[in-house]
Amino acid sequence: MQYIQSTPEQRLSPDAITIWRISAIISNGIGLIVLAALLVLDSIYGWKAWIGWLLWGVTAISVLYAVWEIIIRPSLLYKHWYYDANEEFLQLKHGALKKVHQIIPMAKVQSVTTNQGPLLRKYGLYSVSVGTMGSSHTIPALPEEVALELRNQIASYARINEVDE
Repeated sequence: MQYIQSTPEQRLSPDAITIWRISAIISNGIGLIVLAALLVLDSIYGWKAWIGWLLWGVTAISVLYAVWEIIIRPSLLYKHWYYDANEEFLQLKHGALKKVHQIIPMAKVQSVTTNQGPLLRKYGLYSVSVGTMGSSHTIPALPEEVALELRNQIASYARINEVDE
């Protein structure tokens, strides 16, 4: 039985911060555009006063949430995301406010895949997903060579037969 480290040591790519920020800008931007359209419609059609106040309140909360999602959260996510893999366990540790430390036995791993969306592709990054019987675990934003090596390493440790892509 190998010794389980108290804290995994491997880090994500620093570009993860940029990717998370771009993603947050897109999603929050869409929400703020919808709110702006509703505010314009309120001023054009003169809806009831409480609707205007409600829209302004939701807009204020949305702006504060956007600041959190775009500026603060990505840095906290990156600062507190660690992973490690050895012959017996895959460890994932993340979270600043709600800390999560998962230890996944390699014997329970059923599948391991690499994923790459448009934003990850732009920065040459992949995410690695590890499937077990009851759940799926993802390590986001790893450089291509690290992600492919980790995928093959986990597959080897878990004795998963590789299928050509």
